[in-house]
Amino acid sequence: MLTYSRGDRPIGVLGTGSYLPGRVVTNDEAAEHAGVTGDWVFEKTAIRQRRWAKPDEATSDLAIGAARVALADAGVDAADLALVVVATSTPDSPQPPTASVVAHEIGAGRGTAAFDVNAVCSGFSYGLAVAERLVTAAGDRPALVIGADVYSRILSPQDRRTVVLFGDGAGAAVIGVGGAHRVVATRLLSFAEARGLIGVAAGGSRLPASEQTLHDGSHHFRMDGRGVREFIDTHVVSGIAEFLAEHGVAPHRLGHLVPHQANGRILASMAERLGLPFDRVATTYAAYGNTGAAAVPITYDQLCRSGRVHAGDLVLLAAFGGGMSMGMTLLRAG
Repeated sequence: MLTYSRGDRPIGVLGTGSYLPGRVVTNDEAAEHAGVTGDWVFEKTAIRQRRWAKPDEATSDLAIGAARVALADAGVDAADLALVVVATSTPDSPQPPTASVVAHEIGAGRGTAAFDVNAVCSGFSYGLAVAERLVTAAGDRPALVIGADVYSRILSPQDRRTVVLFGDGAGAAVIGVGGAHRVVATRLLSFAEARGLIGVAAGGSRLPASEQTLHDGSHHFRMDGRGVREFIDTHVVSGIAEFLAEHGVAPHRLGHLVPHQANGRILASMAERLGLPFDRVATTYAAYGNTGAAAVPITYDQLCRSGRVHAGDLVLLAAFGGGMSMGMTLLRAG
């Protein structure tokens, strides 16, 4: 577990952005080959639709779209960035890093470091923590952190546990000195003993791609839905409460909770257990489904643009995902 509080140096969010593919996929379409109905999907998840990338759209394309919006919102030129960090578990290719593609396309300079982070659905929080600490080391030059995933490429159409849940998208934030939302504290933690709950078995050095892995469907994303729900019930709610308590914040004092968009039923249960009114939980799952590492930054971007965040509000970004991992960032609106 890694926990740290921001000192006197005011590092915060300078701007946000998001990008969603144009293709809208209804519950009926997503469920077509999974042996369930669209009504069943909504009943179990409260998801109504999601976006899937077009065949010629890769993760970098979505990330570039979100990056340009965030840079414009922040009033920052890409050439002035110290870092470009892309959080993804669905990169364009095993190498080079997707961040290098993004950095080149948005016009980042040669002095900009570009790298990927993979903590699955917690990836944006991990990338944000790394970048936030490096801004000062980079002479106060800003950093761009993007969460982007194209899960539609690794889903089995027959797997009702996954194909009806996931969508594609990207969200981004520019961080630097100052900013409307200042970083108060961060916590990152992993539960490696539960790493088998979520994963893609094939395509790496342990199980390289072969005719057999393709035949077995080992390149598809797999998830133990019941195990993940137990993990959330056991670790996520208590982890959020402990993190807030460590910083003297009762859950009901939060202005806004921006959680990973696992599904609507899970988020409603989390809010109830935290004693937080559901209208303080920022959500995008109904329209976009679970967008992996993009879920928190997409939802945060939409919250920032909603006009609902006021000076003094505490905003908690809380992600959880494969590994199993958690990442939390507490912000205070200026």
